Amino acid sequence: MPLYKTITVDERTKVLIWKIEETLDWLVDDIQLTNHCQERVDGMKSEIHKRGFMSIRHLFAEMGYTDHDLFYDEKGKPHLKDGKCISITHSFNFTAIIISEDEVGIDIEKQRDKILKIAEKFTPLKEYHTLANEEAIIRKLTIVWGAKESIYKLYSQSGLGFLQHINVADFDFDDKRTTGKVYFKGKNSDYNLEFLEFEGFTCVYAKLSKVEVKK
Repeated sequence: MPLYKTITVDERTKVLIWKIEETLDWLVDDIQLTNHCQERVDGMKSEIHKRGFMSIRHLFAEMGYTDHDLFYDEKGKPHLKDGKCISITHSFNFTAIIISEDEVGIDIEKQRDKILKIAEKFTPLKEYHTLANEEAIIRKLTIVWGAKESIYKLYSQSGLGFLQHINVADFDFDDKRTTGKVYFKGKNSDYNLEFLEFEGFTCVYAKLSKVEVKK
């Protein structure tokens, strides 16, 4: 069973990462989906998307959940019926979930040079001119994108902009962690961010640390 990695973030939070190596038939076997999720799978044209979707259900099982324990709100954000928080991500042949008693978000991204073309849409590119080479820039930009994506998933408010409203503090690769901040509609929110890199992919997860409402 290719459960790739399990990370105990703290006593309230756990991350599970799956490397998709199985056939769709194997992944589907013994997994019962809700009618809504079965319709979603049936509507997927890509087999890798179907395999990713089903591998996430195996991650649920690792944590003692089934597809019936999950529901989505009107914004498409997933929730667990027992009140715990969950975030889900899929990129190529990796999927991951984070489950916590606190608000959380997670994102996996493949490290690709195409991020250089969109970087200015989510972060000031001039901040990265001191990095040694293009590979280092791609790695750092991927971490920043993953950090902002994980915060965006956690925050789940329409109108929130990656460039305008989400800031990620600078970090060194060896730190494996940083912090993020959102200022949006008169509210300041602070986040703890952790990241890891593996097989050309980057995984970042966010956890809410503090909220201040400006009067």
